[in-house]
Amino acid sequence: MRNIKLTLAYDGSDFSGWQIQPSAATIQGTLASAIGRLTGEKVLPQGSGRTDAGVHALAQVATFVTESSIPAENLGKALNDILPGSIRILEAVEAPAEFHARKSARAKTYRYRMYRGAICPPFLSRYVWHHPYPLNEDAMRQAAGLVVGEYDFASFAAVDPERGQEESSNVRTIFCSSWQRSEDELIYTVRGNGFLHHMVRNLLGTFVLVGKGTLAASDIASILEARNRSAAGATAPANGLYLVGVEY
Repeated sequence: MRNIKLTLAYDGSDFSGWQIQPSAATIQGTLASAIGRLTGEKVLPQGSGRTDAGVHALAQVATFVTESSIPAENLGKALNDILPGSIRILEAVEAPAEFHARKSARAKTYRYRMYRGAICPPFLSRYVWHHPYPLNEDAMRQAAGLVVGEYDFASFAAVDPERGQEESSNVRTIFCSSWQRSEDELIYTVRGNGFLHHMVRNLLGTFVLVGKGTLAASDIASILEARNRSAAGATAPANGLYLVGVEY
């Protein structure tokens, strides 16, 4: 048995997220089908995490075990011949037997793109949150910095029916959290040791309330302390979010 590690990028616009579903197109399901066509095996590749419907990835990581003798590099090329153009295998390598895409992960980085111009170009609309309305971007930068550290992020976590009992803790460590301007885009980058269901998008929605003046940056501390989802802002749209990379 060989353990294959895949690094893949995908446009999540037309998929119902990562996790396989019986009646919907998903990244995991599409990848599993392509692997099966090549190896003749029924496998379910395990990702570093479950990206939501509409969320994109620049470097998601997945692992699966196979008895196939196809060299890893050739496997990656063959998968790209089968997979739709919206999913690309960037690298396929053989990994140690104990390596697991999710359990071995030590940190992840996400990026969120908000388009601030008055008119969003049609070729960008699937990949950004168009928000042309007034925002205090300096206040949003200040708020973003206040989530750096180890906290209970229950206020920013959506209910996750797929979450196992072994994942009961809502405590996560955020290593960096910041906003940068790039022409008409306001880009949020966050790196942490793990993220709860909808956590990044819920942080975004809260930061936008700070930008609008509905909340003050100083309210972030009390929202964290509340450990109640209703204390934070609404969930930002999925299409602006990208899984940038996973560290092991």
